[in-house]
Amino acid sequence: MATSGGKVLDFEEYVRTRQDALLRSARRLVPDPVDAQDLLQTALVRTYGRWDGIADKSLADAYLRRVMINTRTEWWRARKLEEVPTEQLPDASVDDGTEQRADRALLMDILGVLAPKQRSVVVLRHWEQMSTEETAASLGMSTGTVKSTLHRALARLRQELADRDIDARMLERSETERERCAA
Repeated sequence: MATSGGKVLDFEEYVRTRQDALLRSARRLVPDPVDAQDLLQTALVRTYGRWDGIADKSLADAYLRRVMINTRTEWWRARKLEEVPTEQLPDASVDDGTEQRADRALLMDILGVLAPKQRSVVVLRHWEQMSTEETAASLGMSTGTVKSTLHRALARLRQELADRDIDARMLERSETERERCAA
């Protein structure tokens, strides 16, 4: 019982002192932090059973890293593949991104109607996702000025979008009427 208790204390002390370095190693093996923690815990459980077999405890890090690599490889091999063989190939739909590029072009065009200060506030707050305080510090203005400038800029953008939508609908109607007259 004393050796078992000594084994536990020895292993616990090792884990307590080396867990940060071992977790960093696990993070290099798997990109997800939660998976890295799971990987380390699994490796520690597997190593605990063989702790007495490690004669040179200075090599324990290398042993544990090898266990993590082997565990990660097992997980990779056991993953479920989403592909299922079938008689017929499914219809492939490819999103060409045309609509997304058109939306981006419209956004860039509409941003052009704003004053430079308004444009800067909108871009920093919504594109760069800065806080009001960060935006104010970046532009050298107060947070109140950032808020009021943003409010006016967004109102201007909404109005411009509404105006362009009305113009587009009127253009559509006139084209439809021309087609009817030509027929």
